[in-house]
Amino acid sequence: MMKLAVGLGNPGKKYERTRHNVGFEVIDRVSDQLGIPLDQSKFKGIFGTTRTAQGKMTLLKPMTFMNLSGESIGQLAKYYDIPPEDILVIYDDLDLEPGTIRLRSKGGHGGHNGIRSTMDHLDSKNFNRIRIGIGRPEPGKTVTDHVLGRFSPDDRTAVDGAIRQAADAVESWLTNDFTLVMNDFNKKP
Repeated sequence: MMKLAVGLGNPGKKYERTRHNVGFEVIDRVSDQLGIPLDQSKFKGIFGTTRTAQGKMTLLKPMTFMNLSGESIGQLAKYYDIPPEDILVIYDDLDLEPGTIRLRSKGGHGGHNGIRSTMDHLDSKNFNRIRIGIGRPEPGKTVTDHVLGRFSPDDRTAVDGAIRQAADAVESWLTNDFTLVMNDFNKKP
């Protein structure tokens, strides 16, 4: 059995630490926490795999840019025969306040193009998700400018806490059913 945790974002220095890249930041943190080097390049992404007592865990950062994330996820999932129920996708959410996380076991794309692409390439909406709040743009600012922008210092502090929580949730998912992880982490402030 293999579980796949995916962080969504855009590749390149230009996008590091932007609101749209919080998924990448979670995967980097999980990589550090679990000692899983992201040292393989294939399936239009960079990834790393480790064996656990429960099976294998793979961490993936698609390098396709956000709107095409599903291409990478779909290729890796198909190659390793990973069903959607064993996939966890971490991404930014405009509708949550910065620093808030929400876990779900399935659902729609909510207008998020990375999730829309993932649903298309997995041909399913039944994959697990961790949404990390980035808040809405200020009046007069476009959504694109907002998601590709950086956090204010106060929001950055809150989001760093959310990234730690999300990484802990991914680690918990290694040994627990996602429903238990969801119940535990959706309660945390």
